[in-house]
Amino acid sequence: MVAGCDVLDRGVSAAPVTATTSAPLLPATRTAVLAIIALALGGFAIGTTEFVTMGLLPDIADGVDASIPSAGHLISAYALGVVVGAPVIAALSARLPRRPLAMALMTAFVVGNALSALAPGYGTLLIARFIAGLPHGAYFGVASLIAASMVPDRLRGRAVSSVMLGLAVANVAGVPAATWLGQHLGWRSAYWAVVAIGALTVLAVLTVVPSVPGRSEATIRSELGALRRPQVLLTLAFGIVGFGGMFALYSYIAPLVTDVAGAGKALVPVFLLVFGTGMLVGTALGGRLADRALFPSLLGAVVAMGLFLAAIEVTAVHPAALLVTVFLVAGSSSVLVVCLQLRLMEVAGDAQMLGAALNHSSLNLANALGAWVGGLVIAAGHGYRAPSVVGAGLALVGLGILAVSARLRRRELAAA
Repeated sequence: MVAGCDVLDRGVSAAPVTATTSAPLLPATRTAVLAIIALALGGFAIGTTEFVTMGLLPDIADGVDASIPSAGHLISAYALGVVVGAPVIAALSARLPRRPLAMALMTAFVVGNALSALAPGYGTLLIARFIAGLPHGAYFGVASLIAASMVPDRLRGRAVSSVMLGLAVANVAGVPAATWLGQHLGWRSAYWAVVAIGALTVLAVLTVVPSVPGRSEATIRSELGALRRPQVLLTLAFGIVGFGGMFALYSYIAPLVTDVAGAGKALVPVFLLVFGTGMLVGTALGGRLADRALFPSLLGAVVAMGLFLAAIEVTAVHPAALLVTVFLVAGSSSVLVVCLQLRLMEVAGDAQMLGAALNHSSLNLANALGAWVGGLVIAAGHGYRAPSVVGAGLALVGLGILAVSARLRRRELAAA
């Protein structure tokens, strides 16, 4: 997937990520593994709450006396919390020690989900979902920095991808389990389950994650100053546009399976399980590819994702072929997410906390863009295959943004 990318990558990558603190001694392998598992548990909780609302939307709508379209705004409220919270919290907390910060963010996440479970009506639930989304991006940001600090530089990609595996596992196991729980014990029980996992994460981080200092010289101005860097802005734009293609497919996968492939409603969960499995494989693979060559892997992932999205135009009428294509889209898009996370940490320079957190802001904006554009082409009468074709087009636009980033970097090196 990354072969042949040398032309764009030559001289593209920014200088290696600068150390944000004096380098600590690497902890024992067992300590690092346990710490990463604890941090990934938090990712599992976040992934579960982010997507379980979609699976329980009719139940939640009935529970708070709202229409399903109105209940859909609960998903948007969470996404808005992620978009707002990631840069603000990252800028405000860059100086803080990493372990207490991770615990505080997960505690805030627990509070947001407890408020969701206790919400007496639609308005309070909307506010609770926004609160639950606020620590999302910042948690992944600080967790990524902790994980990266505990391994040699050549293993940073795998460490970061291991933290993000929690998010992928949530789509395979957490979301289906929480959805089943919510259907049988009431939708509030799903959020209470997330509260329990979040509380367990806080305890696990306290117990097994070593102390990692923050960047004492960081200021809000210096952190937010990263947003003036062209490479940061280009990478964010790439994430929003390029990854939006995946969400153009995912948002409308159910009618694609039932109306186009003719697979039947009962097989929709199977397709979602295969999609989650693809995410799991792609996340694990993404860390290894990023460690070998970050920018070529980023480039190769968006090319592969675009091709697989385009292929759905042909494979959608054959359930077995569609199943394979969905797996490939999920896998390539997850490689993209890991590489995007590391790329933002790289180009943000000293503001690594902000860079790592902003990835999740860009992904949630990609979610909104993909679903919106996909909905437009369906409303225009182009059918349920059209969102994937549009998604391939978004991936192509993202590729163009990467080309601009590569050209800019070559100019920067030439002028140095």
